Amino acid sequence: MTLTGTGNSMQDARVLAEGLGFVEGPIAMADGSVIVVSLSRGELLRVHPDGSHSVVAKPGGSPNGAAIGPDGRCYVCNSGGFRFHQRDGIMHPGLPSNDYVSGWIDAIDLATGKIQRLYDRCGDRTLKGPNDIVFSADGGFWFTDTGRVHRHHEDRGAVYWARPDGTEICLVAAPLEKPNGIGLSPDGKTLYVAETSTARLWAYDILGPGEVRCIDRGPPYAVRRCVAGLPGYQLLDSLAVQANGDICVATIPLGVTTFSPDGDVLSQIEMPDEIPTNICFGGADMKDAYVTLSSTGRLYVGRWEKPGLRLAF
Repeated sequence: MTLTGTGNSMQDARVLAEGLGFVEGPIAMADGSVIVVSLSRGELLRVHPDGSHSVVAKPGGSPNGAAIGPDGRCYVCNSGGFRFHQRDGIMHPGLPSNDYVSGWIDAIDLATGKIQRLYDRCGDRTLKGPNDIVFSADGGFWFTDTGRVHRHHEDRGAVYWARPDGTEICLVAAPLEKPNGIGLSPDGKTLYVAETSTARLWAYDILGPGEVRCIDRGPPYAVRRCVAGLPGYQLLDSLAVQANGDICVATIPLGVTTFSPDGDVLSQIEMPDEIPTNICFGGADMKDAYVTLSSTGRLYVGRWEKPGLRLAF
């Protein structure tokens, strides 16, 4: 792993919106608005181009990653609820909320706010803390379940695949150490997963819908390769892929790290928040970069040097 210095810069950066609570899950929409979630408020929000925002739906819990599906609905990973703490004006998530039972996946109609709960388990496995989500061109979606940290024990994480109509969900890989960000390579053949606590970016070879390359048998034996890792106290959160295949991962407490598929660290761009959690791309040229500054409840926007990958839907 080498620092090459050939990665990104962020120009004309500014705060687009504030007062969003612990914000995550940005989706840049064609009309110039940005869909985000507020983990601390249990809400799905739309940030308008002028920086104002409105509530789309109130799914409760702590909604996290979000993505638009083939039917135009917004599919939201919900971790089931956190207790949040304020310190010196900075917000931090803590243990599960008092009413926590499980995590789940919702499909939300952006026009009406109608919520359909699709999954809260996979067979006999309860979803613990669904975190981030990406759709593939075939209409299915992959998502991470970070697990949950309780006062005296921890539920470990996993990666799942599911159909958007609620008819099928399957385990892809487990156990993992707080899997968080998830994304697909431009050719759709590689699944990237960022682990928070290990600061490792992993890659899986996709064989088909819900299927990655395995050793001998079964999803728990999924073969993965380490793309890269970061030293010291750096935590990887959610991610987005560029059109050229580089992977941009929100990095706590710094900003955004861009990795090449070969594992080089191409750039690290500092953000004005100690908990930057996610990045997405939009605009006509896909160079508008939106970063969620979660601990201060703000959405940041600037011009990215290289275009992001257009998502499947």
